Amino acid sequence: MIVRTRPQRRRTRPRIGRRAPGAPGPAGEHAPAPPQAREREAGGPQDLAAYRCECGCVFEAPVSTDVDCPHCGGAQAW
Repeated sequence: MIVRTRPQRRRTRPRIGRRAPGAPGPAGEHAPAPPQAREREAGGPQDLAAYRCECGCVFEAPVSTDVDCPHCGGAQAW
């Protein structure tokens, strides 16, 4: 059995609808904002963490080294 394949052609120009890397975008297109700017626009960092107490209570509280369970008052390990 003989299998024939065609040689692959090299592309000399980019596909329609795609920009070449580093090429400027269409007018009015903005560059993506840096992560810090997006975080500020979203209202700042989320300083909450999820904790699980030995009593079975799962809760969110501000990130801290000393967090007490709202159900039993037990101190949570950091």
